[in-house]
Amino acid sequence: MRRTPIPVAPVMFVKPRRAPAGPVQAGQTLRLHVMRYNPADPASMPCVQTFEIEQSDGMTLFMALGEIREKQDPSLQFDFVCRAGICGSCAMVVNGRPTLACRTLTRDVGPEITLAPLPFFELIGDLSVDTGKWMRSLSERLEAWCHVEEKIDLRRIEAPMDPDLADRIFELDRCIECGCCVAACGTARMRKDFVGAIGINKIARFRLDPRDTRSDAEFYEVVGDDDGIFGCMSLLGCEDVCPKDLPLQTQIAFIRRKMVREGMS
Repeated sequence: MRRTPIPVAPVMFVKPRRAPAGPVQAGQTLRLHVMRYNPADPASMPCVQTFEIEQSDGMTLFMALGEIREKQDPSLQFDFVCRAGICGSCAMVVNGRPTLACRTLTRDVGPEITLAPLPFFELIGDLSVDTGKWMRSLSERLEAWCHVEEKIDLRRIEAPMDPDLADRIFELDRCIECGCCVAACGTARMRKDFVGAIGINKIARFRLDPRDTRSDAEFYEVVGDDDGIFGCMSLLGCEDVCPKDLPLQTQIAFIRRKMVREGMS
């Protein structure tokens, strides 16, 4: 293991190492260059620590990090829950690209692998960031729940919905709130209050839902400004890195058209 001090701010200033053209073979040595920093420790300084492990068949980055923490450095911090690409907890920057560690095979990104925490979010330590605090604040700000005027009766049979419409809503509901889209967003770097593609996707989902009684005028009050839909520069890094392949470009264009029409009415 080797520690290399970094004289600048952590995360995205680490130059990623280029992966080879072909996949890494079993038994080959992997070198993981991991961003280390504990903001809770006054003595901690941002640095890159290098670990070496042996590639095995089917190894993911999550498995590699688990092996490092178990056998080399138990202080290494990173997050995981489901290990199946559903919870979004293990999102991090891999060779300069935000992605999920549990769905990334080391053979495809090695043998030299640079890992850093997602930018934009509060750093807990090393590769661990607090996406939950930001996601909850975003949901409260956007009021990301169905607004209904009638009293809810849990004993009543649910109203039927057209299957095609239900599929379209479900498609947008597949977001796992991993934070990759926000980490890849140029606007989010400049505007700390920008709602990002995830926020716009939430608005598109509820505007599509016939059970939500809000009007476009009410949605405009939420996202009709530079911290909302009009702050997006359409660089579309969000769609490039979304691990669930959500149609974020389509939803951004859809909400922008509706909000422009509402703003001009």
